[in-house]
Amino acid sequence: MLPAELAGIQPALYDPEIVLKSPEFKILSPNDKIPADKSKNIACFTNPGHDLHLVEKPIPKPGQGQVLVHVRACGICGSDVHFWKHGRIGETMVVCAENGLGHEAAGEVLEVGEGVTEWKKGDRVAIEAGVPCSKPSCEFCRIGRYNACPEVIFFSTPPYHGLLTRYHVHPAAWLHRLPDSLSYEEGALCEPLAVALAGIERAELRLGDPTLICGAGPIGIVSLLSARAAGAEPIVITDLDASRLAFAKKVVPGVTTVQVDRNDSAKETAKKIRAAFSNIVPRVALECTGVESSVHTAIYVSMFL
Repeated sequence: MLPAELAGIQPALYDPEIVLKSPEFKILSPNDKIPADKSKNIACFTNPGHDLHLVEKPIPKPGQGQVLVHVRACGICGSDVHFWKHGRIGETMVVCAENGLGHEAAGEVLEVGEGVTEWKKGDRVAIEAGVPCSKPSCEFCRIGRYNACPEVIFFSTPPYHGLLTRYHVHPAAWLHRLPDSLSYEEGALCEPLAVALAGIERAELRLGDPTLICGAGPIGIVSLLSARAAGAEPIVITDLDASRLAFAKKVVPGVTTVQVDRNDSAKETAKKIRAAFSNIVPRVALECTGVESSVHTAIYVSMFL
């Protein structure tokens, strides 16, 4: 028998067909009444036809090394919208059937499975959505870069169903305790916060580093807050949207903002950013848009190391 911490991460346990072939699985119509007594497991799904709808699915039973969580808050990531609107991200993450969305979540433990000793009913947890294979033979898991594990189970990335659901069963080892001082909504934001912190760690941002942040969306804003906490100075943040830049200025008054003109070339935008830095060359650039021209701009602005 596998140890509990490994038993709960076997991919077969999260086979999407378990849900889709269940007699309890049903796509709800807009006219269907959602049960108010929480007796049904309601989730948000999309499909290859780009529909967005609620479904009923079975309430899972936690097995060895697993925990049943009542999801109390779940964010909506840009990737969720991309799966809905475009049906894919890249060549490998393709929506091929009904697929549950959501991976930024927190909730309350309802039940624990065999071998689980670190959690009990009523515990408040943030859910880590990416569960790697954890095998000693996996280089990425072995060196702590487990987000790149080729066998990762990432809930909400096809084919695995997501966390925008009322009840979810999860490996016990991949839950994180929430203090009472944090709300469930704040707990759900641990996942995007981890994205920002991982970027800052990989960039080796140090006290006093001039830093460029491209994009003032949710990841850009949390990267801005994290960079400021890490001691970056000065910081310039860019975006196409003036209201997003105004919000960035509200949360970190000392930041300098640059509104990008979509008619400008990457080099023209880089020149404006350099001017905003008073010609200080930033040592760190955190690119938070994924837009090719923005990536080019960050390269043109940044220090060559």
